[in-house]
Amino acid sequence: MTLGRRMAVLCLAGVWGTAVGARGADARVFHVRPDGDDAGTGTAAEPFATLERARDAVRAAKKTGALPGGAEVVLHAGRYVLPGSLKMRAEDSGAEGAPVVYAAAPGASVFLTAARPIPGSAFQRLAGGADDERLDPAARGQVRCADLNALGFPKTPPPRDNFRLPFGIPELFVNGRRMTLACWPNEGWATIAKIIDKGTMRNDGSVSDSADPKKARPQENRGGVFEYEGDRPARWRVEQGVWLHGFWCFDWYDDAVRVAAIDPAQRRITLKVAHQYGVRQGNPSPRRWRAVNLLEELDRPGEYFIDVAANRLYLWPEQDLAQARVALAVRDEPLIVMEHAEDITLRGLVFEEAQGDGLAISECRRVTVEGCVFRNLRRRAISMMGGASNRIAGCDMYDTGTGGVFLGGGDRKTLTPAGHVLEDTHIRRFSVHQLTYASAIHFSGVGNVARHNLIHDAPHQAISVHGNDHLFEYNVVSNVCMASDDAAAFYKGRNPSCRGNVLRYNLWSEIGSPRGHGNAAVYFDDGDGGDTVYANLFFRCGDPGKGSFGTVFSHGGHGNTVDNCVFIECKRALGSAPWNDARWKAFIDAPLWQERLLKEVDITRPPYTVAYPELIGFMNPKPGAARDNIAVRNLFVGCGEVKSNRWVTNDTQFVTAEDPGFVNMQQRDFRLKADSPVFARIPGFAPLPLEKMGLRRPVSNQGE
Repeated sequence: MTLGRRMAVLCLAGVWGTAVGARGADARVFHVRPDGDDAGTGTAAEPFATLERARDAVRAAKKTGALPGGAEVVLHAGRYVLPGSLKMRAEDSGAEGAPVVYAAAPGASVFLTAARPIPGSAFQRLAGGADDERLDPAARGQVRCADLNALGFPKTPPPRDNFRLPFGIPELFVNGRRMTLACWPNEGWATIAKIIDKGTMRNDGSVSDSADPKKARPQENRGGVFEYEGDRPARWRVEQGVWLHGFWCFDWYDDAVRVAAIDPAQRRITLKVAHQYGVRQGNPSPRRWRAVNLLEELDRPGEYFIDVAANRLYLWPEQDLAQARVALAVRDEPLIVMEHAEDITLRGLVFEEAQGDGLAISECRRVTVEGCVFRNLRRRAISMMGGASNRIAGCDMYDTGTGGVFLGGGDRKTLTPAGHVLEDTHIRRFSVHQLTYASAIHFSGVGNVARHNLIHDAPHQAISVHGNDHLFEYNVVSNVCMASDDAAAFYKGRNPSCRGNVLRYNLWSEIGSPRGHGNAAVYFDDGDGGDTVYANLFFRCGDPGKGSFGTVFSHGGHGNTVDNCVFIECKRALGSAPWNDARWKAFIDAPLWQERLLKEVDITRPPYTVAYPELIGFMNPKPGAARDNIAVRNLFVGCGEVKSNRWVTNDTQFVTAEDPGFVNMQQRDFRLKADSPVFARIPGFAPLPLEKMGLRRPVSNQGE
């Protein structure tokens, strides 16, 4: 068991919870049941059939003044297939202290989905013909086909020539399990044997990051050419559309590109359009790729292929389809949309099997999402933009395509906080489709909080941040950045106006992959500064690789503080890649920073110079100015190296290769005994509250 999961299981300070179905005594109650009738009264005896009808009933009651104590919509057990996004607006609001609550009935399993059912009888066995000939020999006689036109499904437009994932193909679910788009290889990646032509670059960052116009690239659009190994691609029908998903230059950026030509004689593939960064060796490890949605590669049970031109679905079933629940999600829109609403609570619901987000919240206040499950979604669990004082608590999020929670709110010009809270939420396997920059938590704006969350199992970062004065506390993060490079569990960068963020009382364990360039647990990138890391525990985090990375890594920035932290078995605890005067001036004079530092906000005026006095004179740096980061009162146990480059440390650090007095180091109980020498060696060192980190409720694996 990893340290992160051990802490999640053992370190429970209490159990969070709100009684499902709880309501005020004077709340108006409406009932919904899948076999109900929208012509009914909405009582327990005559329930509605749809959420839309219940929402409209709440609206009508509100207009008549019949909701003095708010309202509750009780959803009884079953599956609710939404024909489109359920939209809630200002007229659907409750009142402060008297919300409108949409809750699962006590003990009921309530599923909200956009996936339309397909009867097993719609699938017919392929009996010879051109399609059968395209199949792998092992698949012949096994594959079934359904005519989506006959079933009333709209045609799927073909994917663009180049795009970030997710792939635009509808997702297929059988008995609640996401099926796999036919791909090659079935596991892992193919590697580029040799780059023949890098192609042009759509953007290498130079146009926006440099004031030198000579560095701007011509806007050509020539796809790269590379050699592959083996003979598998010779079978693919380029004219039918072949897309390759890969890491074409850097191990922190994945996307898909269409193939223009395959030359089996030379074993060469030509991409149709230019890649973002070209086909280049940006990181030390081999460039890697895989083919997706090919009939020729439908070669094992559980895989499917959609012919977008003919609108036909092909599946190698894992079981008798007559006894299975088969559903196809085609609409790229959220299950529920809230806009300009207030005082609405969602409780105990399962959001699943949809192409869009589970829930989209925009400019809302005092919206609460409690005890809900978000799974098998092509995009995020929740997207929240604007508003104030919203809360997500006690939820489970897993097997999502492009992240967990996007949470933005607060005014960066005035530094007014939004006060959104994400807490006690378990987020894992949150980047199934987009393998990079699909964070479990993304914060933007000002003054939001993430506390007591458990995050694990992802190829890239767990937390990404833009904005000011956010608080991350009592979280447990483990086993992320497992398939990427030049990456970190917590990432923030490229905008020095974003500062004042605090990471305190978090546990980070088993972070990073050995791909060669380097990775970190906490990464302050491209001039980022002004943040605080206090009383965190880092266990086996980061890898310096061939660069200057460390567990906490600063690239160019300064003014970050690491205080009262514990680093255990980290190859390098503190890493730094400082910038010289010339590079600082280039960034300050460039359009990107001029826009971010003087137009989006103005760091030369209040409130920025008041909140962050270190910004006074920032735009006119003195030659030779110190650009240091500060580390004080830290414990380093069994670390290969304490620091590199511009970290200022004092004699309050304790560096040891021995057990410094942990309760049980072998069992990974890193609480310090009362008589530990750490307290004498580091005056003022405060014990880390490990028993409070992670979820305050039992770990749930509902439905897994």
